[in-house]
Amino acid sequence: MRQYPRSLNKLINELSKLPGIGDKTAQRLAFHILSLTDREAGELADSIVDAKKNLRYCSVCGNLTDREKCLICSDESRDQTTICVVETPQDVVAMERIREYKGLYHVLHGAISPAEGIGPNDINLKSLITRLQGDSDVQEIIIATNPNIEGEATAMYISRLLKPAGIKVTRIAHGIPVGGDLEYADEVTLLKAVEGRREI
Repeated sequence: MRQYPRSLNKLINELSKLPGIGDKTAQRLAFHILSLTDREAGELADSIVDAKKNLRYCSVCGNLTDREKCLICSDESRDQTTICVVETPQDVVAMERIREYKGLYHVLHGAISPAEGIGPNDINLKSLITRLQGDSDVQEIIIATNPNIEGEATAMYISRLLKPAGIKVTRIAHGIPVGGDLEYADEVTLLKAVEGRREI
């Protein structure tokens, strides 16, 4: 580490542990934090401690919340017949941005990855099964895991697990993004686009 005072080195080191933050970005952030007023720095520190202390996972879906049940699970106007299964709370935020999906969610907190030793028991899957056994209103499960090997493996596992129960299991479409060019798409993306084609 460079010849900074010990406390500055420690701040840079801690910031560089954050995902996507390298040494140079950590230094810039550290110097920015030092330029804050005491009140602003205190508010930043308090917000980190407050979030860490008060946020928990929803007892129903596994989304982040500061209550027993998250705002989505508590909203009785949501479509109770559909559950969208996602990998992370960030995926819930992404789905909510489209403002079209009005159903419920279930957050897995990961994906099945045999290469990394992550199996079905290591993600939030048991609670989905328990939830479905206790809720006869659910008619469709939309699997919205990421379009990678782990996401596909997770989608296939969930599909095989739920099909015998008579619940409709669907998968979000994958393929060429709007505004994308075919020449820049990789083979897997093109294959998914062809497989997911629909009549117009």
